[in-house]
Amino acid sequence: MCDEFTAKDQDQALAGGGVTRRQFAALGSAAAIAGCANGNAEADAGESLVERTVTVTTEDGVADAFFVHPAKGAHPGIIMWPDIAGLRDAKKIMARQLAASNYAVLVVNQYYRSMPSPVLESFADFLVEGTREKIMGYRELLTPDAVTRDAKAWVTFLDGDDAVDKTRGIGSNGYCMGGPFTVRTAAAVPDRVGAAASFHGGGLVTDQDDSPHKLLAATNASYLIAVARNDDARAPNDKDEFRKAADAAKRPAEIEVYAADHGWCVPDSPSWDPSEADRAWQRMLALYAKL
Repeated sequence: MCDEFTAKDQDQALAGGGVTRRQFAALGSAAAIAGCANGNAEADAGESLVERTVTVTTEDGVADAFFVHPAKGAHPGIIMWPDIAGLRDAKKIMARQLAASNYAVLVVNQYYRSMPSPVLESFADFLVEGTREKIMGYRELLTPDAVTRDAKAWVTFLDGDDAVDKTRGIGSNGYCMGGPFTVRTAAAVPDRVGAAASFHGGGLVTDQDDSPHKLLAATNASYLIAVARNDDARAPNDKDEFRKAADAAKRPAEIEVYAADHGWCVPDSPSWDPSEADRAWQRMLALYAKL
């Protein structure tokens, strides 16, 4: 997962693009925005969107989030859990693309207990010396119970907004550390969350009693589990254990190892793979179409 994405992994990912880790970090958020924009023609072609920064009251405080939706009508609500680098421009652009497909998308700042967003301007900042330690301190606060409490707050916010169609289910998609959070979201509010998509998510299968794969029976969601090939190489049995758990819980689950490395779905990641990212995106849209 992202918090285990080592310097060696970073260098290997960057080598494929012909740049060093230092050069990638120097690119900063401007490159991330350009990369996202190049892959988001659909958003440009969609109907006009409305977006704003919102505050959401949780049991633990007040969180900031980015909310974007079509200007007209009510649409299924989506909760987007960012990767280790948090809520930033790259995630906002991804949210706009999803909103252009007629969804009301809430991108959360999972680190609100520590500071408002943006915690980092781009994924490149995570590679800067000393940043990892700071972020991992914020990450430690995201216990399973904390994520569950937050998920309930996100759902409450969406159901309280006129842009959200309450007759349709809510979806959740998460990247890296956010992948297992989507399962916890589905378990937190099973009567509302009908779909969860994990992209190169880590920690979906653990030996803990509250491991995400052990929560599936408490949910009513369908799942998309998109696995990075290098994550699969490190833990080849995880996808099989998740499949067994989904089958036992009688929960629909599409589980696939993609021909790309950890982080491939996020445009400001050194592992971004536009082709495989688009294929995973289309599978997510197919999942959400059933909400």
